[in-house]
Parts: sequence; structure tokens; C-alpha cells
Amino acid sequence: MKRLALTAALATLFPLLLPATAPPPPPDKAYYVPHYSDPVLDQMEAADRKAAEAREAKTRAIDDAQEALAKQEEAQRKDLTFDMSKIARPSSPADFKVQGWHFPPVAQYLTGTCWSFSTTSYFESEVERLTGQKIKLSEMWTVYHEYLEKAKRYIETRGHSVFEEGSESEALPRIWKIYGIVPESAYPGVLSPDGRYDHSQMLKEMQDYLAYCKDHDCWDEAQILDTLKLIMNKYMGAPPTKVKWGGRTYTPQQFLTEVLKLQLDDYVSFMSTESVPFWTQGEYKVEDNWWHDKSYYNVPLEVWYDALVKAVKAGSTVAIGGDVSEPGYSSANKIAVIPSFDIPRRDINQDARELRFEDGATSDDHGIHLVGYARMGGHDWFLIKDSARASRRVPPDGYFYYRDDYVKLKMLTYMVNKSFVKDVLARCTPAK
Repeated sequence: MKRLALTAALATLFPLLLPATAPPPPPDKAYYVPHYSDPVLDQMEAADRKAAEAREAKTRAIDDAQEALAKQEEAQRKDLTFDMSKIARPSSPADFKVQGWHFPPVAQYLTGTCWSFSTTSYFESEVERLTGQKIKLSEMWTVYHEYLEKAKRYIETRGHSVFEEGSESEALPRIWKIYGIVPESAYPGVLSPDGRYDHSQMLKEMQDYLAYCKDHDCWDEAQILDTLKLIMNKYMGAPPTKVKWGGRTYTPQQFLTEVLKLQLDDYVSFMSTESVPFWTQGEYKVEDNWWHDKSYYNVPLEVWYDALVKAVKAGSTVAIGGDVSEPGYSSANKIAVIPSFDIPRRDINQDARELRFEDGATSDDHGIHLVGYARMGGHDWFLIKDSARASRRVPPDGYFYYRDDYVKLKMLTYMVNKSFVKDVLARCTPAK
């Protein structure tokens, strides 16, 4: 008991024997001070910036000078031509007494979609010829869906297929069989206030996006197509799913079959090349035939040309395409002829045509609509409805006059209703 009492007493007195403890320090207080910037490093960085600005300024100056030089050279550029004043030639569309019905020419503006403008015009003429209906159709409907089909092939080939603006007349039957077609009033396909088609930025955005997909190995088809639709909708507008016509509502497919009543399998295309056996079907090997269509009937040049003339004289129009970059192609004169310094007209034959296609002098430039025929100055002349700017340099807007020698040497393919070429088709062996 005494030990416990002593322990308790010591415990009570012990704190008094220890030295007093110091109070805790105040907490740290955060605050801002000016940042220290090393003057030597600042000087070096400033010098680097100044040098970079000088380099950029020099590059801009060089770029500007080169651009100015290019503009100057373009302004001074000259095109090879010759005196056409002595040519006995048509002076207006009225000179073509044989002429198929067609709507007035439509401008394609800043697009590479001549194939759609020309062949849409051709099918408008066919609808009128077959049913009597004059229905303006949408060029941009086909363009919109052709881009989707190009994208599908691009995805399937992992980027090893063409995604550009160009295509061929044969795209229209192929697209319409899948998506149908609508009148132009239901889908103008242009949102700009001036109504002018301009696909420059739209195409760039789509190509940049597809390049990204290729670079990153991203190939989700649904996602890619949805993105491309968003881009096109921004510039062209979203295509309709239904159209109203004559008091009824149609799907695009119904509009094709029930209103237009076109039998798309009745249309055939002809080419003339020594690279494919004559009287057979084969592939038209140009970049714009990106889906490798092998349905073209290949016939000798004289048969190719005679069948064309026969069809036009019988009341058909023709969707035709080929080269428009020759000295004898003159927007100022609205004519396309072959000058004698190129090749004597008597020497225009299968081999001369083939040589130019093989060496690139003849290329697949442009799609047009052949709508009329006349005989003048000992030559066949053809009235051409054209969507390009060259046909609008001088009046009447949207027309050109092609002579027989130019068509034989420089035009490459055409589409026609098979009822006008039964005799030629009877000699051909269809592809299996």
C-alpha cells in the first residue's frame, strides 16, 4: 500500500520536474511570387524565335513570289490552235435538223461530275422518247450515292481503290438499280445561296478522312459511311427517302419503275480498242471505271462509228465520252475537229486511235450528251449538250459542235438503247 501511494505521488509531481515544451509552429502559408526567368535562357529563346520568324517570313515571301509567277504564267499561257474561219460548220443548234428532245444545258460548275450531268440528261431524253414525260432528274442524287459505293470499294480494298470525282455513264444504271432516282426538285443537291455546285472542300474532307482511316487501319464500314454522309449532308443536303409526284408518294425505287418506267437492262455501252478481242465484252480500262465494269461491247472503229450515226439518225440521243484536250477543240469557236497537222483525215483508223489511247494523247476526260446530227461541208456534225465551262465561253451556253473526224479519233465510249443497235449486238458474244 505504501509503494502504491508513493508511485501516485511521484506521478503527480513528475510533470512539474520536466522543462516546459515550446508551442507548435504556425502552419505554412502559400502565396505567389514573381516567376524567375533566367536572362541567359530568355535571350537564347528570343533569338530562336526571331530566327524562326525570319525563316517563316522568307518562306512566305518565296511562296508568294512563286504563286505570283504561276499566276503570271497562267495569264500568259497560250493554247495551240489554228485558223478555223474557213471550216464549213454549224452556226447554231438550229442547224441540226435531226435532233432529240432534251432539257436546256445545266452547268456542273466546280465539280468533276460531268458523267452524271451528261448521262442524267441522256436518260431524261430517253424518258421523253419512251413515255412522252418531260421530267428533270437530279444529277446530285447519283453523285451522292456513287460516293458511298466508292467508299465501300475503298474499304473492301483497304485503300487500294480510287476515291475521286470521276466516273462513267455506266454508273447511273448501277446506282439507280440500288438506290432508285428522284426528280431534281426533290433533291437539288446544293446548299450554297447562289445554287452553284462546288465540291472542292467536300471532296477534300472526305479524302482526308479516308486517308486517316487508312493510316490508322480503321475499317468499320458503317462508321465510315455515316461520317461521309455527314460531310456530304453539310454541302449537298440529305437525300430524301420519299418523293411526291403527281399527287402520290413514291420511294426513289418506285419513282424509277412506276413513273420513269425505264428498263435499265436495255442500255448497252460500246468501245473500240485493240486491247480486247472485237465482238466480245470487256473492261474499259480507265481510272474512272473504278469498279472494273467488263460489260462494254468492243467492236471495230467503223462499226462503232456507223452504229452511232445510225442510232442518232433514227431518233436516239447518246451519252458519249472521251478526250477534250486537242488543238482542234476550240471553246471560242464551239467546235471540235482534227487539224491536218495532227493526222490527215484519211489516216484516221483503228491503229491511229489506239496509238493515242496507249500513249496518253487521248484520255478519258469528259462525259457529254450527243443530241443532234447534221451533214455539212462533206462531214457529219454532232450537236453536243455539255455541262462544262468551255461550252459557256460564247453563246449559246452549254452547246458544242463535234465533227466526224474528232468523234472517230478522240471519243472513246458511248451508251445507247439496245433497240438501236440490234444488228451489232447480234454479232457479239456476250460475256458469261
